[in-house]
Amino acid sequence: MLVGSFGIQKVSVTQQFCLSIFVGGEGNRGLVKGKDLKQGAKMRLVGLTGGIASGKSTVSSMFKHSHIPVVDADIIARDALKKNSGGYKKVVAAFGPDILQDDGQVDRLKLGRIVFSDASKRQLLNRLLAPYISSGIFLEILKLWLKGHKVIILDIPLLFEAKMDKWTKPIVVVWVDPETQLRRLMERDNSTEEDARNRINAQMSLDLKKSQADIVIDNTGSRQDLQERFSEVLSQVKRPLTWTEFWLSRDGALTALLGVIIGVLAGKNFFW
Repeated sequence: MLVGSFGIQKVSVTQQFCLSIFVGGEGNRGLVKGKDLKQGAKMRLVGLTGGIASGKSTVSSMFKHSHIPVVDADIIARDALKKNSGGYKKVVAAFGPDILQDDGQVDRLKLGRIVFSDASKRQLLNRLLAPYISSGIFLEILKLWLKGHKVIILDIPLLFEAKMDKWTKPIVVVWVDPETQLRRLMERDNSTEEDARNRINAQMSLDLKKSQADIVIDNTGSRQDLQERFSEVLSQVKRPLTWTEFWLSRDGALTALLGVIIGVLAGKNFFW
């Protein structure tokens, strides 16, 4: 998906503050460092990333089938380019009507070829869509938090590039070796080797992402191998919340509030 090369820059100060409320304690200015956030998470935000044709989307689907909610940046990116949306209007104004299909929707394959072969145009697309995608991700997290979910997967191809890795723990990277990645991409998209290499080289290397991961899923083997490795990772992700994570989750906050109310009422009865 195009979000693999564009869309998320640093979240705004407001979004950082709100994320700190969801996933961390208080800092001197209401914000805390990523390390502190990870240690005092109010809910578990699991970062899921990888590279094009690495199998990240397959792993994301496995989480969904295991009833773990997933915030999918690819879906949010598609919504940001829907016809007549704010992102759509900005992109069409910048890249011209040639990127449109007959029905007026953005031709993602055509736009992809343009930005994958030109770094300056890719950066332009980043700037245009970043506010819409980062806001969309934040809103999805908010909705899931309000529903009481304690574990959420953030499926973001540009997790490290967007500096959103500091909000997630653990970070799961789906990795394949370069030869397998190239072959799978060419087979999947029926593309030339040059086009496939351009798309791969437009992203942060998988080896570098692997070096920054908490958990690595090696997807160079069979689907059965992947399923077995995923089962191991799932047990880690679903491990019971720490007391800190529980008390600072929505359910924990409601439990604490109920305790305060009961305490107040008991105090009134005692003094009466």
